[in-house]
Amino acid sequence: VAICNPLLYMVSMSQKLCVELASCSYLCGLVCSLIHLCLALEIPSYTSNVINHFFCDLPPLLNLACSDVTMNKVLLFIVATFNETVTIVIILTSYLFILITLRMCSAKGRHKAFSTCASHLTAIVVFHGTILYIYCRPSSGNGGDANKVATVFYTIVIPMLNPLIYSLRNKDVKEALRNVVGSKLYS
Repeated sequence: VAICNPLLYMVSMSQKLCVELASCSYLCGLVCSLIHLCLALEIPSYTSNVINHFFCDLPPLLNLACSDVTMNKVLLFIVATFNETVTIVIILTSYLFILITLRMCSAKGRHKAFSTCASHLTAIVVFHGTILYIYCRPSSGNGGDANKVATVFYTIVIPMLNPLIYSLRNKDVKEALRNVVGSKLYS
């Protein structure tokens, strides 16, 4: 909305709509989490009380179960895949509208919009790529150390990279980066 109809942004994105969108997002997250929690609480026993992971994530927890957790794993796969698919379709749809709108803009307007979109898309691809790798594979509980690395990546590395990714839109930051890279190449 901000790129396609900047003058109508305040009308289109009212405070009421923002609250509704945020509430819907929180409600979906709460329902999905409660489903997984209720199913995990039904598991009668676990082989250990030590999870081979950095935090209590559902796939490593399911790997410790003594009983059959096929239903839990299938449901985790379905819910995660559905959530990711809906999220990615919404994002790609918004970028499709942006691309259609950019054909009508000036060269300077296209460059500014592309700069904004490129940094956002970079963050989105990296974040959702790791989420897809961890949760949207039928064997998502069997990744072991690869899942640990991916989890650290999306919980720690990506949030640390976000300020860098988004600051690359700033002219001063771009110039300083060129100077640093240029001085390293020529020294």
